[in-house]
Amino acid sequence: MPVAPLAGKTVIDTCNYGSERDGHIPELDSKTLTSSELLQRYVPDALPVKAFHTIFFKHLLSLARPTGAADRPYLPIAGNSASAKAAVSEFIQSIGYGLVDGGPLADSWRQEPGTPVWGTPYGPFSDEEGRPVGEDAIRAALATATR
Repeated sequence: MPVAPLAGKTVIDTCNYGSERDGHIPELDSKTLTSSELLQRYVPDALPVKAFHTIFFKHLLSLARPTGAADRPYLPIAGNSASAKAAVSEFIQSIGYGLVDGGPLADSWRQEPGTPVWGTPYGPFSDEEGRPVGEDAIRAALATATR
């Protein structure tokens, strides 16, 4: 993949690592890196922001709410660049979601598969409508994640 065109660009990282699907990646299996930090190694001059990977795609469509709605749902992000996180935040808010800053890429493990914020807060995949989740619940889920 040519990486030069991504230099200085914001890249939304929606990926979730799964060894059963992706094969074993030693740095991820040993938890010495997060999947987003590994992505950063492949695109060193890009500005990755982890986003959208915690919510089922059908819930993403059904749960969007306008700014000011009492039941506006929130999504977590993580990234190392303040400007990239601001751009992704603006986009997420424009499509109907509030935002919780989950910190730098090194902390993005708090929102990887199997953590409290991954999928579960929005409801099971079998419920295509899902349920909105507020800012406090997302912050709590991030805070209670363990490695």
